[in-house]
Amino acid sequence: MSRIGMIDPVTAQGRTKELLDGIKAKSGRVPNILKTMAHSPVALQAYLGLSGALADAKLPLKVREQIALAVGEDNGCHYCVAAHSAIGKLSGLTPEEIESGRRAMSPDPKTNAILRFAKMLSANRGNVTDPELEAVRTAGCSEEEILEIITAVSLNLFTNYVNHVAETAIDFPQVLPLA
Repeated sequence: MSRIGMIDPVTAQGRTKELLDGIKAKSGRVPNILKTMAHSPVALQAYLGLSGALADAKLPLKVREQIALAVGEDNGCHYCVAAHSAIGKLSGLTPEEIESGRRAMSPDPKTNAILRFAKMLSANRGNVTDPELEAVRTAGCSEEEILEIITAVSLNLFTNYVNHVAETAIDFPQVLPLA
């Protein structure tokens, strides 16, 4: 049972209704995490704003989904791992890429460096060493991409924390724990 209830998009009012109606119009549904965030139009707008800004990122969507999987796995956020496994599949990730994303690994050297860096950011609360930063640069990441990695990690930490506090009911296909 969720510790923070969800706002029903049908009965929502004001700015909350506008935001939820926009989400439903764009994606056909309103996931439970967004119904939970809807208690605060500010929180929901913050999520939508940052998520929307990342849609224009230099980092490809598939890589951003793998970052979400790596961060969700690192933080033990079952909701986000389930959500981004499903969204990742819709974004073109193979089952192998989804699993390797959860492990913060990729056979592609640049993506591997990005995922390792993202996991380090998450695990170390943003504190990375000079050699860790240099590794992602050496793999071919520009300053722009490094800042986008930080942005993607921050967005996913936000959703992980919302789900941990709220104990959001998972409304995506469940995923098995990594072996």
